[in-house]
Amino acid sequence: MSESDVAVVGFAQAPNVRATSGTSNGVEMLVPVFERLLGEAGLAKEDVGFWCSGSSDYLAGRAFSFIAAIDAIGAFPPINESHVEMDAAWACYEAWVKIRTGEVDTALVYGFGKSSAGDLRRTLALQLDPYFVAPLWPDSVAVAGLQARLGLEAGLFTEEDLAEVAARSRADAERNPDAQRRGRIEVAELLARPYLADPLRAHDCAPITDGASAVLLASAERARQLSARPAWITGMEHRVESAQLGGRDLTASPSTSDAARAAGADGVRVAELHAPFTHQELLLRRAIGLDESVRINPSGGALCGNPMFSAGLSRIGEAARHVWSGSATKVLGHATSGPALQQNLVCVMEA
Repeated sequence: MSESDVAVVGFAQAPNVRATSGTSNGVEMLVPVFERLLGEAGLAKEDVGFWCSGSSDYLAGRAFSFIAAIDAIGAFPPINESHVEMDAAWACYEAWVKIRTGEVDTALVYGFGKSSAGDLRRTLALQLDPYFVAPLWPDSVAVAGLQARLGLEAGLFTEEDLAEVAARSRADAERNPDAQRRGRIEVAELLARPYLADPLRAHDCAPITDGASAVLLASAERARQLSARPAWITGMEHRVESAQLGGRDLTASPSTSDAARAAGADGVRVAELHAPFTHQELLLRRAIGLDESVRINPSGGALCGNPMFSAGLSRIGEAARHVWSGSATKVLGHATSGPALQQNLVCVMEA
């Protein structure tokens, strides 16, 4: 490894829950996450060279909500800090670049979201085209339903395929203590349930989730000091497609394909895909070119807990765990943002 290389050396997350009580911001969620992450690395807050967060004022319902969350770090001493108004996986990209430039040797990336505080499906409509689409107020599940219907009509998958994704995710989540949904269930039982937004049923959609997560990045020299088996980032890329739903093929994800190709995704053995809907996992697998030998979402994925603005970052952390444990030598973490897989980031890590 060269001295400009960067590794993921730590990951922690809050339990994924339907609603947190006693708080209207991310501070109470973030404090124990920071304590666990830094404690496991043997670092103090003062040892972190750069902090970068992902969240959204629209979700919190107040301006500069991320500034309030910095109370979880502390007002003094001053810190080197930045923020992205989207999933913290993109904050991870910014921190990765920051370390590669040589400005800092460690970075703590975190994301948080209290989705239960408002009407999430309506809030996410604000990310749609403000002139032609948002005024119609199509909610996020309805938009996903349109995408799923197009995929079904094109013969890319069946409703049984979608139910199989949900059943597998819940079974895998039994081993994840932070998962919100878990437990084995038969595909036939899922298919017997009513539609939520035809052709999607409730199990096809990620649950409303409050939560937070954090990832610790380090330069080559510091990574060797902090971890016996760092998860080296060998490629990280992100791409974006048109915000116009009618301006792109919703049954394909060329931005994911391009990002995966640029990041060097060939040969990964474990892939954590940020797929808030069952059909989106199938579209992502196809876009990246993942065959049946690749383990998909062993944590349960976003279908078993989807805290806004940290679920994508958690996919990177969950994938890195497989490198640390030695269960895989090359893994992939994916994050998405925007309607119908509009923006996609792929992070490839190796032992």
